[in-house]
This record gives sequence, structure tokens and C-alpha cells, in this order.
Amino acid sequence: MELTLDGLSVVTDGRSLVRELSLTVPSGQVVGLIGPNGSGKSTALRCVYRALRPSSGTVRVGEEDLDRLTMRRSAQLVAAMTQDGAVDLDFTVEEVVALGRTPHLRGNHALSGREQELCERAMDRLDIRHLARRGVLTLSGGERRRVLLARALVQEPRILVLDEPTNHLDVRHQVELLSLLRDSGLTVLVVLHDLNLAAAACDRLGVLSRGRLVASGTTGEVLTTELVDEVFGVKASVVAHPLTGHPQLLYSLNSPL
Repeated sequence: MELTLDGLSVVTDGRSLVRELSLTVPSGQVVGLIGPNGSGKSTALRCVYRALRPSSGTVRVGEEDLDRLTMRRSAQLVAAMTQDGAVDLDFTVEEVVALGRTPHLRGNHALSGREQELCERAMDRLDIRHLARRGVLTLSGGERRRVLLARALVQEPRILVLDEPTNHLDVRHQVELLSLLRDSGLTVLVVLHDLNLAAAACDRLGVLSRGRLVASGTTGEVLTTELVDEVFGVKASVVAHPLTGHPQLLYSLNSPL
């Protein structure tokens, strides 16, 4: 299912946080949003998972205006893993993962056998089955983020939205998580700060600066020395990964600030 942001703008307290953002995430592709802190990436994502209503413009899932769907229906189509990943109650890991089925349940019905199997498979994929009976508040930040992604997958969305999903993860779990996204078959919009991970994981990139989309295209088209310097203020050499050919950035710590 295709995701379209069409002329999206967000103005709050007289400040333009996102300005006329138009971006398409083709069905089944992974599109990354990159840009400096405060460039509007998380704000744009909040509009997609309906935590924030845009001041103008629309978000469409397929041919449908997201704002015209019921919250239940939009939750069946779009799952989100937010930046903070706050969990206030000390549910067990398996209870938190099972909450992903909430948009599909009627009343207080128990999970079906298929749904229980879905939860177990998601915990296996995220390497958290051994934590199933642990209270989620006892987990490390990285473990908790894997629990929240498992919950999102259990939701069986068509579109997955993730805000800095690799935060707190060790290298192994960063690579596994991004590999999972690439192989999921879902339409994915993800915010990443690590440009090399973005280059490896994403089919296309959109670059935000001061709320505006300043570049979009394939990773090779977007990640150039000139753009990284202009948008991020960093001098970097761009080389091809020896195995995949994806662009990789080499930074110099001696670059002037």
C-alpha cells in the first residue's frame, strides 16, 4: 500500500515546523527521512500515525485520506514505533506485544490461536522470546525498543512508521532490525540519524532542512559530498561499499566546525 504526504504543513505557536512536504513511499519500499535535529522529521511522522493533525495538506494511505478514516481503521493500516517508546505500566513483554492486536479485537475477546502464534513469531524475530515473562520496565532501552517493534509487527499493518528505531541498540540488533525492515514487504517510512545505516537500509531517501524537503531520490542520488556539507555542515568523503555498492560516508574528525 502506497503512502503519500501531499503538501503537508505543520504550524504551531506561529512557527512552521513542516512546510509543504510532498513525499511518496511506494508500496513495499523503505524510505528514510534524514536531516539535522529540528528539521521536522519527527513532526512529519506524527502526522502519519495521527498523533498530530497537519495545519494543511493530506496524508493518504492508498487512495484514502487518512484523516477520514476511523482511528480503529487507521490503526489497522498504520503501525508506529515512536522515538521515546514510553511504557508507563509494568506489563510483561508478552502482554505488551499482544497489545498490537488491539485494533483487530472486538470487546474483551481473548487472542485466537493464530494471534498467539503471531505474537510468538514476532518475539522470535526480534530475539525477545526469552524475555516474555519479564516486566517491560526492567528491560534495557535496546530491549524495550525491540519489544515495541514486535508489538508493531503483531498489528499486521500495511504501513510501518518508525522514528529512530536503532536508538539504544547494539550493532548486531541494529543490523538485524534494518534487515527485517528490508525483508518485511511492508511500506516503511523511517527516520534515521546514521546516514550509513540509512544508505544500507533504504530504497530512497528524503532530506529535510528547516521543515522543507530539499532533496529526494535513491541513496546514491541523495548522499553526495555537496549535500552532506550543505545540509549537515559536515565534510565527508562518499565511497561505495565494497560488498553492496551502497554509498558510505567517511568523516574526518579534523574537519572545521
